[in-house]
Amino acid sequence: MVFTAEMLWIFIAILVVCLIGFKKYVWFISLGYGFSISIVGIMLLFLFDMNPALLISSLILILYGLRLGGFLAYRELKSSTYNNKMKTEIKDGSTMKLPIKIAMWITCAILYILMTAPVIYRFINYDEMDTCFIIGMIIAVLGIALEAASDLQKNSLKKKNPNRFCDTGLFKIVRCPNYLGELLIWTGIFISGFTTLTGIGQWLLSIIGYLGIVYVMFSGARRLELRQDRTYGKDKEYQKYVTTTPILIPFIPLYSVKEHKWLVG
Repeated sequence: MVFTAEMLWIFIAILVVCLIGFKKYVWFISLGYGFSISIVGIMLLFLFDMNPALLISSLILILYGLRLGGFLAYRELKSSTYNNKMKTEIKDGSTMKLPIKIAMWITCAILYILMTAPVIYRFINYDEMDTCFIIGMIIAVLGIALEAASDLQKNSLKKKNPNRFCDTGLFKIVRCPNYLGELLIWTGIFISGFTTLTGIGQWLLSIIGYLGIVYVMFSGARRLELRQDRTYGKDKEYQKYVTTTPILIPFIPLYSVKEHKWLVG
């Protein structure tokens, strides 16, 4: 089955969490994103019979979402430097019409449930733990650790020198290690469902969810690249850094995506 009562309940829970975006539209894709993933993990515990795979999946989703949502909330509420900078980078949404906000609300909720579909379908299909699940969860945990470490390193570097770009630690490997962490997380989630997805419908929705978050991460990398070019573009050290350090994927000589306008950023 493609759509089930369990998926409907999870979708409704995500919609409720994403209501936060009506206060500040960017929260649809920041706080709403993180906390929606957590609510998926919580809903799994209520909707399905407990087993080791369910417990592992739920804990990973809950901890990941709470860490990301908590980090973003702290930055929004406590970082005056970040907020002052974002005022010039991102519109506050005060002039955005309600139908557009509603469309964004629903679209984000759909994306978040599709991203987690491989995990949800595992338990809808009554499959428990197997090798594919274990491999996928390990990759996801590595991604969570990479993203968390990247955020901590960037915060530390910015406190020491807020006017310099980050080019040490994990930022020597790729320019967007936090986005790389996200890609690993969702690659792991996708892989974890390979042996449980049944029928073209379940595969199609899971693939759409995975490609959707890959698109979002590359769009985020483009947005960051454009912003950093405006800020550091005349810095010779920055120019050398961006031409020698891949933007998102390690060891792949993709150094820029700013010319790819189809990546909305």
